[in-house]
Amino acid sequence: MSHAEKLQRLAEQIRANSGSAPVGLAKDTSNLFRDRKDTPKHKLDVRAFDEVLEINVAERWVEVEGMTPYVKLVDAMLEQGVMPAVVPQLKSITIGGAAAGVGIEASSFRYGLVHETLQEMEILLPDGEVVRATPDNEHRDLFHGFPNSYGTLGYALKLKALAVPVKPYVELRHTRFATPEKFFAALQAACAGDADFVDGVVFGPNELVLSEARFADAAPYASDYTYKHIYYRSLRERDGDYLTTRDYIWRWDTDWFWCSKNLGAQNFFIRRLLGPYRLNSIFYTKLMRLNSKWGLTHRLDQLLGLHRESVIQDVDIPLTNAAAFLDFFQREIGILPIWVCPVRPYRKDAHFSLFPMRDELYVNFGFWDVVRRRQAFAPGRHNRLVEAKVVELSGIKSLYSDSYFDEETFWRLYGGASYLALKGKYDARGRAKNLYQKCVLRQ
Repeated sequence: MSHAEKLQRLAEQIRANSGSAPVGLAKDTSNLFRDRKDTPKHKLDVRAFDEVLEINVAERWVEVEGMTPYVKLVDAMLEQGVMPAVVPQLKSITIGGAAAGVGIEASSFRYGLVHETLQEMEILLPDGEVVRATPDNEHRDLFHGFPNSYGTLGYALKLKALAVPVKPYVELRHTRFATPEKFFAALQAACAGDADFVDGVVFGPNELVLSEARFADAAPYASDYTYKHIYYRSLRERDGDYLTTRDYIWRWDTDWFWCSKNLGAQNFFIRRLLGPYRLNSIFYTKLMRLNSKWGLTHRLDQLLGLHRESVIQDVDIPLTNAAAFLDFFQREIGILPIWVCPVRPYRKDAHFSLFPMRDELYVNFGFWDVVRRRQAFAPGRHNRLVEAKVVELSGIKSLYSDSYFDEETFWRLYGGASYLALKGKYDARGRAKNLYQKCVLRQ
C-alpha cells in the first residue's frame, strides 16, 4: 500500500468519527513511562505507517513514515552505508515518537537531539487535516513547536531526516576517573575532539567511566553483547573494544542499559532460558506494562515493609552545573548506575519552543530505577526533588515519565505562550489534551 493510499484510509477513519472523544493512536508500542488514566478516546490505527520510503545517500537524507521503529530504519540505512544522525538507544522507539518527544544518543554532542536532525514533517493534526511543516514554510511555527508536544499538536506520519555515513566497525576507548571534576573535564575535551560518539556511566561517587567511539574500516575482533555478555559490565573490565556498527548502535538495547537486572535477565540461568530473541527493550517493555497493570513488585515491597517510588527520568544540565547535579543526586536519590550523555544544540538558527536549550554543552543524566526506603515519604518526593534541582541548575527535564510541576512552573519551563498559540491555531476544537494535562495530570 502506498503512502497516499494509507493517508486515504486514515482520512476515512477520521470522517467516521462523529463523536467528541479526544483522538489517540492505536499502536503496538509505547516508550512512555507514566501510567495514564483510562479515558474515552477515538483511536486512529496508524500502524501501517511503518515503511522506509527513500534513502538518498548522495544528499544525506532519509524519508520515512512516522511509526517506523528505529531498528527497521537502521537496518535499511546500514545496507546503503548510512545511518540516522541520532539513533535513540532502544529498538522499539519510533522516529515519529522521537520527533514528538525528545531523542538523544552518544552522537548528540555533534547533532543535537533527534528533532534537530529533521528537515520536514508531514503532520496529522487533531482535527484530521494533514499539513507539511518545514523550517521555513507557512507551518514553520508547527515545525519548531512539534518537538516535546507528545501528540497534543498532532502525529508525524512522514519525516525527512539527516543521514550520516558509517563504516563497518566502531572502535571504543573506555577511560576511568575517580572524581566527577576530572570526568566532566575529560568529557568536555572529548566533545571538542574527533570522536564520533561520546557517553559515559557513573557507577559510584569515585567510579566514572567515559566512553569515546570512532568509526573504523576494520577491526581485529568484534565483541558480541547480544546474548551471553553484558555491555555495561565491559566498561569496568576493558580499556578498549570493537563492535560492528549495528551492534554499537544497539549496545544498550540488549539489557535496557542495565534495567534487565530488575527482571532477572542478568541471572545466568534466566538469561539462557529467555534466549537472545527475548533480550531486548521490546520484550522488557511488555513485562513492565504487565507489572504496572498487576502491581506485582509494589505488592512485594509492601510485604517487605518497604516504601517505593519509581524515579525514571532523563534530565539535561549545563556542563558547568553537571558536577553539582551529580553530587545532589547521589546524596538525595542514590540510584546507580547513571547514564551520562553530552548534548549540544545542532541547529544554531532554530528555536524549538517547547524544549528550549541554550547554545552550550549540556550533560544528559539518565536514571531509571526505584527508590526504596524503610521510612514512609510523601508521594512523588524524590521526583519532585529532582525537578526542583533541575530548575535551580538551569536544566530541563524530558516529559516521557512522571512529572509533578505546578501548572504555572510547567508553562514557564516548556514554552507556555508559544504552545497556547500553536494549540489555538492547530487544534482550535481541542480534540487533543494539552501538554500539561497529558504529561502531569496523566489524562
